[in-house]
Amino acid sequence: MALERGYVQIYTGNGKGKTTAALGLALRAVGRGLKVCVFQFIKGGGLYGEHFAAEKLAPLFTIIQSGRPGWVNTKDITEDRSVAQEAFARAEILLKSGEFDLFICDEIIGAVGFGLIDVEQVLELMAKKPEKSELVLTGRNANQQLIDAADLVTEMREIKHYYKAGVPARTGIEM
Repeated sequence: MALERGYVQIYTGNGKGKTTAALGLALRAVGRGLKVCVFQFIKGGGLYGEHFAAEKLAPLFTIIQSGRPGWVNTKDITEDRSVAQEAFARAEILLKSGEFDLFICDEIIGAVGFGLIDVEQVLELMAKKPEKSELVLTGRNANQQLIDAADLVTEMREIKHYYKAGVPARTGIEM
């Protein structure tokens, strides 16, 4: 099965669930025999539950992790930007190959927000995606230019979160 036409989706906002929604879409696509790539930006440290699921669903489901371990060094983004630019170049090649029906750039919008990837680069990626590939971008604070260029934009809005009560990220739920 292949998509007749692919669109560009954005999942943004300050609420939990952007990556989770993208992964749910990935699971649905794999279930229908579509080939999926999740390219994770600024998530270079440690394995998340989705990595173990992708191993079980291969070869239809691929996850590529990029970024330095830990969080972005906001005082000096030089190294993080270099890593993100290399990752972006790789993601661009994979998307343009047309090998994947669904291509998810997880936290690419966050990488834009930190100045690791330029808005213009993402706009060009959106414009050059293969016609039959769906492209999903996730991350907080989507730039208005990205929102305007996308076909579908969903905002996750936090109403209440147990992190504020001191609950740490839990294996199998947040990671």
